[in-house]
Amino acid sequence: MLIIFLGVISQWLAWRFRLPAIVLMSIAGLLVGPILNIIHPEESLGELFKPVISLAVAIILFEGSLNLNFKEIRGFNKPVWRIVTFGAFIAWISGSLAAHYIAGLSWAVAFVIGGLFIVTGPTVILPLLRQAKLKARPAAILKWEGIIVDPFGALLALFAFQFVLFAIGDETAGAFGLFFLASLFAVALGAGVGWLLGWMFEKGQVPEFLKAPIVFGVVLLTFVLSDIVMHETGLLAVTAMGMVMANMHIASINDMRHFKENISVLLISSIFVMLTASLSLDVLIEIFNWRIVAFVLATLFVVRPLSIWLSTIGTDLTNQEKTLIGWIAPRGIVALTVSGYFAGVLLEAGFDDAELLTALTFALVFSTVVVHGFTIGWLGRKLGLATGDDPGIIIVGVGRFALKLAEALSEYNKNLLIMDASWGRLQPARLAGMKTFTGEILSEHTEYELDMTPYETMILAGEIDSYNALVMNNYVPEFGRENLYKTAIHQGDPGDYHSSLKGRTLFGHEWNIHELDMKAEEGYTIRKTQLTEQYTYEDYKKKWSADTILLFIYREQGKIEFFTSDNFPEPKLGDTVVSFTSPARQSDRIQERLENKRAKNNSPQPKE
Repeated sequence: MLIIFLGVISQWLAWRFRLPAIVLMSIAGLLVGPILNIIHPEESLGELFKPVISLAVAIILFEGSLNLNFKEIRGFNKPVWRIVTFGAFIAWISGSLAAHYIAGLSWAVAFVIGGLFIVTGPTVILPLLRQAKLKARPAAILKWEGIIVDPFGALLALFAFQFVLFAIGDETAGAFGLFFLASLFAVALGAGVGWLLGWMFEKGQVPEFLKAPIVFGVVLLTFVLSDIVMHETGLLAVTAMGMVMANMHIASINDMRHFKENISVLLISSIFVMLTASLSLDVLIEIFNWRIVAFVLATLFVVRPLSIWLSTIGTDLTNQEKTLIGWIAPRGIVALTVSGYFAGVLLEAGFDDAELLTALTFALVFSTVVVHGFTIGWLGRKLGLATGDDPGIIIVGVGRFALKLAEALSEYNKNLLIMDASWGRLQPARLAGMKTFTGEILSEHTEYELDMTPYETMILAGEIDSYNALVMNNYVPEFGRENLYKTAIHQGDPGDYHSSLKGRTLFGHEWNIHELDMKAEEGYTIRKTQLTEQYTYEDYKKKWSADTILLFIYREQGKIEFFTSDNFPEPKLGDTVVSFTSPARQSDRIQERLENKRAKNNSPQPKE
């Protein structure tokens, strides 16, 4: 109970205060484990500890690979493949050299752990990308590298271990053949099971309510069957399975993806707390060994940048992108769990220096998680590769009122996009100098053509209520229900719509998009009123007529708050109230401007 609670509360605190979730989870585990000595997960779970973690890693890795659609890297697939192949090889060799010459490990142990440390993994990189809001290209490269290299790191360490056993005479050359056959079997098993499951879904052989549970069970089965053939190949099998299903364009793939994502968040939260809580004080003390500290620094500032800059020579990556990708490489659950396995088998093989692996791995994991977690957003903004602190707004629909609203919002939010399926309907917006996108918001094509990372709010201003509700329901997982707005229901009873489809209604239940468009035709205009000590909100309300439609408040701090049917924010001094006003109120606007100008002229001037 405590593990799950600490995991999810760490995620919530990270969201609430914009902190790296992985850091908070690690700190929570250390506090209740080795520091305060409250729980001991490894002792409590006994023999179940490692299997539970392994199965959780399989689910997390499959969920990540379920997002690897090849359309996403169209146009920059060359740097991705260079990084996960040539870059991984450079990281292995240079990491092994650092482990031997700096950490003082024997050649055998150094090459095993060097292979393992090429991993980054979805358990750490995906939460960081969610927090940092990088632009589409660097985010996609980091995501693909993390998911693909994860199983390869474990396999590389296994290959190095097999080679070590062969070198000391404990294995024959046939062990290498078995290793490659087991790897091919894992890929074939995962791809075959993924294709079969996708085919069954598309042919209607599985009912909707059973799809997610069946995927869950089959992923675990695939992982275990492959791992029985050879240890650590299960990760490769579930990655292949996820990639095949992601590229089959299964109709229900989004529902499965959201279900698996929810499970993955819970598993990542719990597993990080379990692993850090299971460490001993001796391990924590040992990580301050100067050799371990020097190895971590070499990995951060030499090994990782070297592998990225060398492997991307001749690609179209900019220096800014190389710098960011060459810095961000947090290690996570796979490194911690797999290093524990290799520490055991290396000690059994007679390599006493393998005792250092647990402390070395945790030092690298914790330091990279902390350092990269706190710097990814800052560095992304400095290099111009983040979306910035100004959360964008998308307006879907381009009627008369939507254009006026977009013009008003664009004065306060430079990151505004107005989109519609009709190129012709967007012409007035283009002539007004606004950023536009022509495309169907629900199409898969739009999903890959339009980067929605910079946008935090979506306003649905289409003419068909059911279409607005459908779009809103589709984008709830990405934007959150609190950031999705639509105009009031036009036809039928609003109660006819399921509560999950209603969303937040802008400006009140009486103002549907057709009424608003009619007001725009009648000559209604946008009115902006800044509240001052001379002209307060009380003064504004006295002149506020029944035909005035309050749209939003622009706070003095730079935040936009919409008036909705369930939220009527209170304006304060310094805020600007933006409304949609009848042309008959033009005289009031002129009078307001004169009063504001007079108030400024009468205000005392500062002395020089």
